Amino acid sequence: MPDRAADGWREIADGVFQRRYQPVDVTVCAIVGADGTAVVDTRCSLAEGRELREHLRQLSAAPVRWVVNTHAHFDHVWGNAEFAAPRQLPPAQFWAHAAAARAMAASRDGAPDDLAFKAELAAESPEWAARMAELVEVVPEHTVRTAHTLDLGDREVRLLHPGRGHTDGDLVLHLPESDTLLVGDLVEESGEPAFGPDSFPLDWAPTLDALLAVTGPGTVLVPGHGDPVDAAFVRAQRDAIRAVADRCAALRAAGVPVGEALAATDDWAFDPSALGRAVERAYAQLDGTLA
Repeated sequence: MPDRAADGWREIADGVFQRRYQPVDVTVCAIVGADGTAVVDTRCSLAEGRELREHLRQLSAAPVRWVVNTHAHFDHVWGNAEFAAPRQLPPAQFWAHAAAARAMAASRDGAPDDLAFKAELAAESPEWAARMAELVEVVPEHTVRTAHTLDLGDREVRLLHPGRGHTDGDLVLHLPESDTLLVGDLVEESGEPAFGPDSFPLDWAPTLDALLAVTGPGTVLVPGHGDPVDAAFVRAQRDAIRAVADRCAALRAAGVPVGEALAATDDWAFDPSALGRAVERAYAQLDGTLA
């Protein structure tokens, strides 16, 4: 049996492993079952996906039969093609929330914002230019709207959509037998929560309420970036996210324009320099222009 800790894998529950990767300190998880291995997120590029496939051999000789994407962001999905034909035969099944699959299909099909983002990455360095030149985007063919259970032979993995937050397609993996939740970027440990251009600031705290409803005192929660956390950590982060939403609502009710909201108070739960999108999206939700 290899020394998994020395190899970089951390066994967080029986047969459930986490490994953190640079760039962007993204987490990949692997769940080893009797019928094969399920991989949760696949990193930022095909080169990183290839490296991940090699690293997975340190855990088990079992084939990768399932790939689950926790959401559509590039750092979690651009290694997918390494687990699809022709690079892997037989190919893995790919799973995601339906909204995440739609976003991934839009990126693959050349949505303008996605094309601009890819061009920016390619311009960053020769390494990124090479990554973008070989990029193949694989969109999950199996989608979840509320819940689905994967049977790994000797264990079940519940795929849950507790609600919108970091995106509208956040998917959580619940392993009841080991009291473990793999939560993607709904929870952040190595940095503050990321309010991006596809986030839902007003929904995020209620979504974490739903997540906490299946979280017990001993539950281990694995974020998409950072070390595993407990329910107390999630409650504290939920409260801070709710405070951002409440502050946005109060400022809008007071007639403060969206462009002046961040400077109108210094009482923000997170670094204001990272909250521009949070304010824009919260105002849009309150105005009804973001459904």
